[in-house]
Amino acid sequence: MTNQALPLDPLQDLPDQVADFSTDPGLIPLGRLAERLGIRILEAGPDRVVGTMPVDGNQQPYGLLHGGASAALAESLGSIGAAFHAGPGRYAVGVDLNATHHRPAVSGHVTGVATAVFRGRTAATYEIAVTDDAGKRISSCRLTCMLRDA
Repeated sequence: MTNQALPLDPLQDLPDQVADFSTDPGLIPLGRLAERLGIRILEAGPDRVVGTMPVDGNQQPYGLLHGGASAALAESLGSIGAAFHAGPGRYAVGVDLNATHHRPAVSGHVTGVATAVFRGRTAATYEIAVTDDAGKRISSCRLTCMLRDA
């Protein structure tokens, strides 16, 4: 049995690291699911987070963007905003996610914009609008995160 490098302790290291990525949001560590979905962060801060995701590879059997992929994009973006708001030495955990899917996306990319609607000491809530390449809304989501000390 060989020793392997230990991964980051998400409750200790990630919140401190996220605070350092405000100048280059493309470097924010997203985790394996977001990487597999192809999520890319374009802008990040406590008030607003913007990211994109390709439709290709994230489709359900009918060729439409999978609703779970849209929800994963929304939770990723809202969680990043909540982590920025929580600040160093704290972390954010999603406790409620709501997603309403309005229309399908079949190609190109979707863009999610997470906007803070409540930023408190122990909780943060974000509304996330997911749109297609033409700017038409695909999904409307809401994420509430609990904020905890590491």
